[in-house]
Amino acid sequence: MDKAHGEERAGTAAFLKSQVRAALIEQRLAMPDRLQRADLLQRVMRFWLVGRPDTVIGAYWPIKGEFDPLPALHRWKEDGELMEEPQRRRIGLPVVDRETKTLTFHVWYPGCPMENDAYDIPKPKDTELIVPTLLFVPCLGYSAGGYRLGYGGGFYDRTLAALEPRPFTVGLGFANGFVDDFEPEAHDVPLDAILNDNGVVWPVG
Repeated sequence: MDKAHGEERAGTAAFLKSQVRAALIEQRLAMPDRLQRADLLQRVMRFWLVGRPDTVIGAYWPIKGEFDPLPALHRWKEDGELMEEPQRRRIGLPVVDRETKTLTFHVWYPGCPMENDAYDIPKPKDTELIVPTLLFVPCLGYSAGGYRLGYGGGFYDRTLAALEPRPFTVGLGFANGFVDDFEPEAHDVPLDAILNDNGVVWPVG
């Protein structure tokens, strides 16, 4: 394959991905039962977290109709305080590094000071830097094998490549975000698990 043909093929793939992304965002924003689906996914998340050893979890601030993981995580944090041997649990939200275009995670709690980042997404203001052992990642779309379709910025790919040790990664999305003809690229790394409003999507079985 010559270079020109390879570039043309890559450009076509990128265009098709952009079309899929736009359709998925439009579909998600138009879901008439999004609140009911979100309630179901809150329950799936809470059950899935039972028995996990993690005490530091990274998540995200929901945008563009994304599922909001923070209520379930706040409940998880409170549950830790009620254990026979109280467990200090912390939740982190991402802060973008403009130079490296990677994410660091800073402590979030209800009512903590917030400010908008360079992309107008709320982030914790001047809270402690933490390193999650479990990371919940928003899925615009997802496919068989645990592959995630994001918005194309590559923030999570770069962040996960730099984090050591790599956290356990869990995608969160709605059932209608499944993309059956998605072809992962060489740089795509599968998530360790994916949850939707019907339950555990990945790993299968």
